[in-house]
Amino acid sequence: MPNPTHKHTRSRRDKRRANWKGEVPALTACTECGETRQPHRVCPSCGTYNKRKVLEVIEKE
Repeated sequence: MPNPTHKHTRSRRDKRRANWKGEVPALTACTECGETRQPHRVCPSCGTYNKRKVLEVIEKE
């Protein structure tokens, strides 16, 4: 396999890396308590999923 014969500049390298962007996670409102949560996951504040109570949430003091 041939190897590169000339060094690529920093700007050329950085142009290629500029397309990697972070994404904001999608959030929805919980149907029971109204808190924001990620879709298709158990609500961390009330412990419900698909209108059923799945987790017992313990309140911190």
